[in-house]
Amino acid sequence: MDDCSARTPIFAKSRGALRENMPVIAPLVLSFDLDDTLWPVGPVIAAAENALLAWLRERYPRAVSGHGIESMRAMRAGVAARYPERGHDLTFLRHRALKDLFAAAGHAEELADDALEVFMTERNRVEFYDDVRPALVRLSARYRLFALSNGNADLSRCGIGDLFAGHVTARAAGAAKPDPRIFAHLLEIAGVDAARVLHVGDDPLADVVGATQAGIPAVWLNRGAREWPEAFARPARTIASLADIE
Repeated sequence: MDDCSARTPIFAKSRGALRENMPVIAPLVLSFDLDDTLWPVGPVIAAAENALLAWLRERYPRAVSGHGIESMRAMRAGVAARYPERGHDLTFLRHRALKDLFAAAGHAEELADDALEVFMTERNRVEFYDDVRPALVRLSARYRLFALSNGNADLSRCGIGDLFAGHVTARAAGAAKPDPRIFAHLLEIAGVDAARVLHVGDDPLADVVGATQAGIPAVWLNRGAREWPEAFARPARTIASLADIE
């Protein structure tokens, strides 16, 4: 098993190992995925969807009569099918689905604005992995930090906006990872060449393969000793914690 395997992260032995394996050109920018990289996203989305459904049942029971979490997810999938050109925009999909929900019950579509805010309030109540805040504070003193996310979390509402120089979203870029357009948008916003960026994320395809194909060096954050998918070339760099980055 080689040094890039999921079982033996190449940066796990010492923090100095990251420097030894960094690109020849030292990065000026570190870009980070958000969901499942800085916090576990499953519990966050579940809490937000449950809070939204409870709010709807209390205030607009007719709108959600016969509906539950799964049927509302199905509505969003239907919106994505109707608007394939907006499939990368998770906020649009949820907002449009809520408009459809209200309209079907004879309510004004504008009520979807308040409903979406209920969801987004909970969506931004994240619980960071233990290594995240100390690492971001330390790294922000040495690098310009950018978030690069397919999701719709708000850095300021999550409490870390002051540590980042910018946030590139799929919605703003018009495409989601691993599409090269979102990585190109990052380079444009950051004002640097691809070689001066190091991208860190948990998703093998969206983060590592996507960044690499865009010419951006990438680090796979493998918190749970997962196996690397055999369909993809192994990552050049693997870490188990953000504390491994210097």
